[in-house]
Amino acid sequence: MGIATIAHIVGYLITFLGYAILIRSLLSWFPIDRDGPVVQALAAITDPVLEPLRRVIPPIGMIDITPMIAMFALLLVGNQLTRY
Repeated sequence: MGIATIAHIVGYLITFLGYAILIRSLLSWFPIDRDGPVVQALAAITDPVLEPLRRVIPPIGMIDITPMIAMFALLLVGNQLTRY
């Protein structure tokens, strides 16, 4: 396996994480069971990225902007790695 192949795999995983954050954010707008398996799986995947950001970036009023910042950064890095 070459460096380019590893960069592609990591890039796709980072892009997947960005989409997982997007899906979790969209699901938060709907009245669904927060203890359901899908929501719990998304929380387990995305919390390691979002929780450190939440400690640094305060919410703006009632709006948590950390998912948007995390998605932008992850998608940017993922796209750069898949182009490598």
